[in-house]
Amino acid sequence: MVYRDFIAGLRQRLADPLPGLNAHRRMSPVPRAGTEPGYVPPIPPRRGGVLLLFYPHNNVLHLPLILRPTYDGVHSGQVSFPGGGQEAMDASLTATALREAYEEVGIPPDAVEIVGHLSKLYIEPSNFEVYPTVGWMAQRPAFRIDPNEVARLLEVPFADFQKPANRYEEMWNLRGRQVRVPFFQIEGQTVWGATAMIVSELMAVIGEDGEE
Repeated sequence: MVYRDFIAGLRQRLADPLPGLNAHRRMSPVPRAGTEPGYVPPIPPRRGGVLLLFYPHNNVLHLPLILRPTYDGVHSGQVSFPGGGQEAMDASLTATALREAYEEVGIPPDAVEIVGHLSKLYIEPSNFEVYPTVGWMAQRPAFRIDPNEVARLLEVPFADFQKPANRYEEMWNLRGRQVRVPFFQIEGQTVWGATAMIVSELMAVIGEDGEE
């Protein structure tokens, strides 16, 4: 019942106007490529979907994230939500998020209750426009990891994102320029960029203290 009340409240808040850019900025690198005044992508961005799945485990609400394998690409070795690019077979970007979550970590699409959506987010390095879907399962999924897509599954208590001790900020050199990067340090992994910005909007929707 406690979880159901939380999900009902979250559903209502996701149906209201979203904080979007203001919430993204809290965890956005500065400067952030692709946000310059008048910027237009050189080619139309590819669209993709990611899944933020709440589920209870050990009496605590969790979200699954994945560590990407090392590969020749801009998101190599990064932490993200399950998800990927839209394919012709996908009826919607929610369908994309569900399909990718099933392929990557074995979350069955028909077991996910859709709660709502967060704001779309443009990612300049990969020229992707990402659409986050928020879902709910009443029990922990029987995860099945695709090692070609996922180096590690991170089952993160949502409360860990709300702990100030897990938030950091550093100056990094990104693609040849100095950038101030806020990030979460979660289970020994650095959660930054688009993933941290999506989490930031989710936190703003719920409320920083997590209270309903």
